[in-house]
Amino acid sequence: MDPVIVVGAGPVGLALSLALAAQGVPSVLLDEGAGKEEQRPARTVVLREDTADLVERLGCSVLHQEGLRWAGWRSVRRKQLVRAVALGEEEGTVPLPSPVHLPQHALTGGLRAAVAAHDLVTMVPSSRIDTLEQDEHGVTVHTREPGSTWWRGSYLVGCDGARSTVRKLLDIRFPGRTAVERHAVAALRAQLPWPGEAVLHRAPPWRSGGAEVTARPLPDGVWRLDWLLPPRGELVTPDALITRIRDTLEGWCGETPPYELLDTGVYTLHHRLARRWRVERAFVAGDAAHLLGALGTQGLDEGLRDAENLAWKLAQAWHGDASGLLLDSYQAERRAAVASRLRAADQSLPILRGGAALRTLVPGAARGHDTLLADGHLGCGPLGAPPSYTHSPLSPRRAEAHVSVGTAPGAPVADVRVTAPDGKTVRLRDRLGLGHLLVILVAPGTGVWDRRHWLTAGVMPRLVDAVGSLPVKAELLVTESYPGATAHTVLLVRPDGHLVAAFSGVRPQELFAAADAARGGGVDTAREDGARTTTGSDRTADVN
Repeated sequence: MDPVIVVGAGPVGLALSLALAAQGVPSVLLDEGAGKEEQRPARTVVLREDTADLVERLGCSVLHQEGLRWAGWRSVRRKQLVRAVALGEEEGTVPLPSPVHLPQHALTGGLRAAVAAHDLVTMVPSSRIDTLEQDEHGVTVHTREPGSTWWRGSYLVGCDGARSTVRKLLDIRFPGRTAVERHAVAALRAQLPWPGEAVLHRAPPWRSGGAEVTARPLPDGVWRLDWLLPPRGELVTPDALITRIRDTLEGWCGETPPYELLDTGVYTLHHRLARRWRVERAFVAGDAAHLLGALGTQGLDEGLRDAENLAWKLAQAWHGDASGLLLDSYQAERRAAVASRLRAADQSLPILRGGAALRTLVPGAARGHDTLLADGHLGCGPLGAPPSYTHSPLSPRRAEAHVSVGTAPGAPVADVRVTAPDGKTVRLRDRLGLGHLLVILVAPGTGVWDRRHWLTAGVMPRLVDAVGSLPVKAELLVTESYPGATAHTVLLVRPDGHLVAAFSGVRPQELFAAADAARGGGVDTAREDGARTTTGSDRTADVN
C-alpha cells in the first residue's frame, strides 16, 4: 500500500510520522521549508505530562537536555501571594504533575533527529502542495517548484498550520474568534527569586505591569516573560518593552538585576475550530484543525493529542483492518474535546479579563480566579486536563460485567507499573503507541513471582485464551494494583491510553464485544469511503 502523506513538518507532523512508523506504517513528510528551524528563545512550548511522555516514546531525547520541569507554581495578586504549590513527585504526597517547558525549535529539532533515524519516514524539504485529488484507493498531491512532483498516498493528513493549504484545498471552513488575547514576550537570562518555579502575577503594582505578567523558567537561568496586552492596543515599541522588562524585574527583585536579553516578540492568539476534520481519505490536525491558547491553554498539546489519536486508527486502516467508523471517530473524539476546551476558555475570559456580563454568575474572589488561570497553565480542569472520550462512537455498550474503577471509560488510564511480556516491570505508558490494545489484569502479589509461574496459575490461562481470541491484536499485562480496582479486575485499554472498559474477572464474550467496539466494529460492518459529513462532534456548538 502507498505511504501516508503528512503535509507540514512542525512538531505535530513530525510526531504523527513517528507515531505511524512505530506501528509499521511508512509516510512521506512534505516540508514546506528548507528543513531548518529558526532559533527563537522567546518561542517556547509547555508540554503536559501525557504529551511529554508521548514525545519521549517517539524517540525525541531533547526534553531532559533542553527542557525544564517546573518545581512549583506561584500566583500573586498585587503584592499578595494567593497560591503556592509544589509540582512533580514528592514523598508521601500526590502533587500536581510538572509540565515541561522548552524552546519550540529544540522540540522540533529533537523530533527531526528522530525522523532522520527512521527508515519508514521520508522527509522532503521545499515541498509546498498546490493540488489535492482523491479517489477510492488513495490521495494524489502535487508540489510546486523547485521540486515540482506528483505524490501518491493511501491517506493524507494536513499538519500545515493555521493557514493550512490542505484545509483550503478540502474547502473546510475555519470559523472562530480573532485576537482573543495579545501578549508581549521576552526571553532573558537573569536571577529571579523563584528558581525553577513558574509565576503568574495579576495586577502587578508597577506602572507598566499591565493586567498580568507571567514568568516561566527554562534551563540555564533563562526565563520567558509574558505581559498581557489590550486586545487592540497600540504597537509595542522596543523602548516600551525594555521599560516593561526593567519595571518588572525591579518589582520582583527590589531593584533591576543584571540580565541578558535574548529575544523578544509580540503575538496574538485566535480561537478557531475547523468544521470538518476528515474528508474521505484526507484529515487535518494541529493548528490546521484548531487554534487556541488563551488563559494558558496549550495548542501544541492538543495537536500532539490529535497525532496520537489519529496514528493508531490510520495504522489499522493501512494494515487493512479498520472500519469507516474507526476513522470517523478521530473527528468525533478530537473535535469534541477541543470544542469543549474552547468553550471553557471563552466562558472564563469575561470573568478573568474584567468583563461584567458573567461576573455576577460566578464567585469573583481572587482565589477562584486563580484556580481558573492555574488550570490552563498547569493542565488541570476544563481548561487543561487531558481529554476524556466519554461519548466516543467506539465506546462499547454497557454490560453487566462492567465495573467502575478509578478511571471512567474513555478517560486516560493511570500510569501504573505493569509486568510486560518479557517479564520486565515498566510504566504502563511505555506500552502505548504500538498499535494494539492492552489487556491488564489486576493481580496483587504477582510482583514477587516469576512470570512463567503465574502465567499458568489462577485465572491466567483463561485470560490468555480470551486475549488470543480477540478480533484485534492485544497485549496482556499484569499489575499489582490499579486505583479503584479490586483483585482480578480486567482492564481493556486503547493504543492511545484511554480506557475502553473494566470487567469483574475474566469475561471472554464481554471482552470480545468491547474490543470489537474499540476497533469500530470491523471492516465489513461500516463504510470505508469517509463520505459521512455529520458526527457527534459536528453537532457541538461552534466557537463564534
